[in-house]
Amino acid sequence: MYIFARFKHKAMESIKELLVTEQLDREVTVRGWVRTKRGNAYVNFVAMNDGSSVNNIQCVFDLEGSFKEADLIKVTTGACVSIKGQLVASEGKGQRVEVKATSFEVHGEADPEKFPIQPKKHSLEFLRENAHLRMRTSTFSSVFRVRHALTFAIHKYFNDRGFYNIHSPILTATDGEGAGEMFRVSTLDAKNPPLNEDGSVDFSEDFFGKQTNLCVTGQLEAELAALALSKVYTFGPTFRAENSNTSRHLAEFWMIEPEVAFYDIYDNMDLAEDFLKETIKYVMETCPDDLQFLSDRIVQEEKGLPQDKRQPMELLEKLNFVVNNDFARITYTEAVDILRNSQPNKKKKFQFLVNEWGVDLQSEHERYLVEKHFQKPVIITGYPAKIKAFYMKLNEDGKTVAAMDILFPGIGEIVGGSQREERYDVLLQKVKDFHIPEESVWWYLDTRKFGTVTHSGFGLGFERLMLFLTGMTNIRDVIPFPRTPKNCEF
Repeated sequence: MYIFARFKHKAMESIKELLVTEQLDREVTVRGWVRTKRGNAYVNFVAMNDGSSVNNIQCVFDLEGSFKEADLIKVTTGACVSIKGQLVASEGKGQRVEVKATSFEVHGEADPEKFPIQPKKHSLEFLRENAHLRMRTSTFSSVFRVRHALTFAIHKYFNDRGFYNIHSPILTATDGEGAGEMFRVSTLDAKNPPLNEDGSVDFSEDFFGKQTNLCVTGQLEAELAALALSKVYTFGPTFRAENSNTSRHLAEFWMIEPEVAFYDIYDNMDLAEDFLKETIKYVMETCPDDLQFLSDRIVQEEKGLPQDKRQPMELLEKLNFVVNNDFARITYTEAVDILRNSQPNKKKKFQFLVNEWGVDLQSEHERYLVEKHFQKPVIITGYPAKIKAFYMKLNEDGKTVAAMDILFPGIGEIVGGSQREERYDVLLQKVKDFHIPEESVWWYLDTRKFGTVTHSGFGLGFERLMLFLTGMTNIRDVIPFPRTPKNCEF
C-alpha cells in the first residue's frame, strides 16, 4: 500500500498580478523569460515576461551593491530566470512597480549569438519559420491570449443558453460539403495497395472497410444530435486539402457549428448576431491590454502607407462597429441590385463585375455592402440554390435556399448558415443532384423519416473570427502551428 504525501504548493503570483497589486514593499519572486537587458556599470535593468500579460515587469540589479556585472552574464534575452527581490514603486517612467533584485537563478540559458528572437523588429514570415519560439514575442503572446479568451467565450455563451457540446468525429466516410477536397486516412500499403478489377484501390480491405477521410465539418453529426437534444454545438478541428497558399487558407482549422431544432432561418440569424456580439464583447472586456497593443501595432505598421492600403478601421473601432450596430438584413436579390447599380461596378472598379443574378458574391462585393453602402454588418439571405450546399432548405420559389451569410468589415463573410432541408423527398433529390452517393448519407436521410422538424444552424471559422479580433492579416498568424501546403513543421 502506497501513501502519497499531499504537498501544498505556494501560490505563484503572475507578472500580471504583480503589475496591479497594491501590496508593495514586500518580497516577491518573478519567474519567466528575459525580454531585454540593458544598463551601465552601476545598474542593470532586466525586463521579464511570463506570458500572463503583454506588459513586462522591470527587475533592477544594483551593480554597486549585491551584484557584479559578471554575475549576470547568463541573464540574456530568451533565458528562463527566477528573480527574487523587493516589489517597490518604480522610480522611472513607463511602469508603476519594479523589483529590486536580491538574488536570482537561471533555469535555462539562451545563447545570445544563436537565439533567433532578439529584441528588434522581426517579419511575420520570419516568426512563422520560428513558430516554436514566436509565442515569446509581444505580438504572438497577445494573439494567443485572445485566442484563449475567445475559446472560453464561445463555450460560455452556449453553456449559459442551454446548449450541449457535441464531439463530432474527426474521421469520416462522408464529404459533408461536397467539395471533394479531403485528406484520405488509410492503413493500406502505400506501395502495394489491394486493387479492384478495374485497377482502382480496393478500400474494402482498408481499416474501416471503406474510403475514409479527415472531416471538413461536424455539421451533419450535429444535426443528428439536435434532433434529440434540441440545442447543440460542435467546436473542433476540421481539415481541407485545398492546395492554396493564400493568407486566408489553412489545411487544419477549427469550426464552431451550432444546430438548433425548431429554429427557422430568422431564429438562426438572431442567434448568430447575438453570438458574435456577445463573444466579441467578452474578449474586449477580458483582453483590453492585448487588444490595445495589437491596435497600436497596426497603426505603426501602416504608417506611411497610402489610405487604400490601410485597414478600413482602427481595431477597437472595428470591434465596436460590430458590437454596437444592429446588423442590416437583405436578400441576395437586393444585394445584387445594390451592387449592380453601385459606382464601383458602373466604373468597372470591381475586379469581378456584377451583371446578372446568380453570380457568387466575392469579398470585394461583401466589403462594399458593409463598409460603404450600409456602414454596418450585413446578413444576406435567399441565395441561389445552385451556389449553396445540398442540405439547405429549398424556398418556395424553387430557385433559392434559406441560407444566410454574415458579412463583417475588412474581412467579408464571417458566418455561413441555413435552415436545413427537413423534407425527405426534397433532400433525397438534392443528394442526387449533387452527385452524392446515397449510401454514404443514408443515416442523414434517415432522420428525415423519423420525427423530422424544422431546424437550423451555422458555421463559423474560428481562425476567421480571430483575424477579425486581432487585426492580423494572415490566417497563419492566429493559429499556434499552421498547416498549409508543403508545411507541417512543429
